[in-house]
Amino acid sequence: MTKKEQVDLQDPSHLAAYQEEYDEKSFWHKIKKYSKKVGGTGIYVVFLLYYTFRKPDLPLKVRTTILGALGYFVMPIDIIPDLTPFIGYTDDMVALMGALMMVAAYIDDQSKEMARAKVEQLFGESMLEDLKPIDTKLAKKQESL
Repeated sequence: MTKKEQVDLQDPSHLAAYQEEYDEKSFWHKIKKYSKKVGGTGIYVVFLLYYTFRKPDLPLKVRTTILGALGYFVMPIDIIPDLTPFIGYTDDMVALMGALMMVAAYIDDQSKEMARAKVEQLFGESMLEDLKPIDTKLAKKQESL
């Protein structure tokens, strides 16, 4: 059984195995090359995690959760290959959304603003309306904490 097969994407705490896969160069390469395939809402989740990760005062557990999710996102080999039409990023989104909900308490307005600005830069202002379901889900999670 490979490291990849041992990871349960429904449990984002298992993403620690992917921490070593993350680096800035791979991250921006994947964003540049695949952002249109991932879609605006998916990239918004990625950027929420990315900008939250860059905050200097994050607890280690939060930092490692985000790092694992971003590592899984940039990893070229997935459980469901990213080149598979329509469903190729499903496993990535499960991992990213799971991590987002786990670290919701640490996602502040500044991270949201920077993520929204980057999505607007990549997809245009019309995409911002599509981000509301993610914002709503995140706000509900933050209220429950």
